[in-house]
Amino acid sequence: MKSLKIIGLSFFGLISIGSYAQEFDASLQLRPRFEYRNGFKSLIKDSEDATSFVSQRSRLILNFKQDKLKTKLSLQNIRTWGDVATTTTADKNAIAVFEAWAQYDFDTNWSARLGRQVLSYDNQRILGEIDWAQQGQSHDAAVISFHPKNNQLDLGFALNANAENLVAPTTAYTTTYKSLQYAWYHTQFSKLNMSFLLMNTGYEFAKTLTDLEVDYKQTFGTYLSYTENKWDVNLGLYGQSGKSSDNNVNAYYAGANLGYALTGKFKTSLGYEFLSGKNQNDTSTDYKSFTPLFGTNHGFNGFMDYFYVGNHQNNVGLSDAFLKLNYTQNKWQFSLTPHLFSAPNTVLDAFDNKMDSYLGTELDFTTIYALKKDITTSAGYSQMFGSTTLERLKGGNASNTNNWIWIMVSFSPRIFTTK
Repeated sequence: MKSLKIIGLSFFGLISIGSYAQEFDASLQLRPRFEYRNGFKSLIKDSEDATSFVSQRSRLILNFKQDKLKTKLSLQNIRTWGDVATTTTADKNAIAVFEAWAQYDFDTNWSARLGRQVLSYDNQRILGEIDWAQQGQSHDAAVISFHPKNNQLDLGFALNANAENLVAPTTAYTTTYKSLQYAWYHTQFSKLNMSFLLMNTGYEFAKTLTDLEVDYKQTFGTYLSYTENKWDVNLGLYGQSGKSSDNNVNAYYAGANLGYALTGKFKTSLGYEFLSGKNQNDTSTDYKSFTPLFGTNHGFNGFMDYFYVGNHQNNVGLSDAFLKLNYTQNKWQFSLTPHLFSAPNTVLDAFDNKMDSYLGTELDFTTIYALKKDITTSAGYSQMFGSTTLERLKGGNASNTNNWIWIMVSFSPRIFTTK
């Protein structure tokens, strides 16, 4: 018994010595979500039936800090309930690394971060985490940051390959971008926040059967936000140029929101987004449709994901006018957002006649309830009232009921922390 006491005391002594000036915490996120999809992302066809399922994110997050060194490791499993048998010996999706990075703070102003990490800036229109998606979004990158008071400059770099190759591959790398470089600068003047982004993305393609090339697309612009008493406003302006699959790129984006807090609990805002596109009778090979690239696109242009969530690329563009109504009461939050969609460029019918530009109206209703500190429940109902023009672009039948229902519970406990 005496020996056990000595061993135990020695063990705790070693922990105390090793953990001096160190911080470590571990947390979990368990997030099951039920969805009923009936015309989600595209109008449902007469021959199709609605579907429902439960997906789940299970994430373990480890953070460590020692003096100037910070590290993070986030592991996750994404599953659909029932995608493996109850007696399975292996998981279908297994465990994936969501984040795995190390950051060194050279001083109070300079730092560098290397590894798998989230790149999220401003309102996440161009670079975001896409947290709604169970898998999220992260990048293998290096980021150098200069952040004196009220200013921040981030320089990011990435180079991707499909394996540790011995020689240059003979097939194009298409998993994601081949290379990425960006500069993001943010400054604050009293109540005005201003950001500038310049990003260069390279995508590899096969120009011929034996000739692989990388075309580079530039995305550049600014994001402004201003708050004054009960008012808040934000504005985003971006352009795109360069090349894509050996074609010229010339596209642009504009988005604005004006918000006003009617009371301490009720807020309303009016917004508009314009994403450039291309007329269907335009014979030019140029890409004129703006692409939000790595943005959290689910948070824009309606929650039913009809536009720019893995779809509507190189299309006729989009005009989206919307109104947001938000109400908060104790632990409850309610939100209602109607969207009015239209095509800013020509859509042709089967006989090459110009169609009406109106695409449809979507209504999004969501509610959130903070059950406890680490438990949040949320739910939503959305419905798309589509037009014949939307039918032409997306297929399906606008006369059918096209709606989407979801219910989600998020458990986010911190399971261990020490300093």
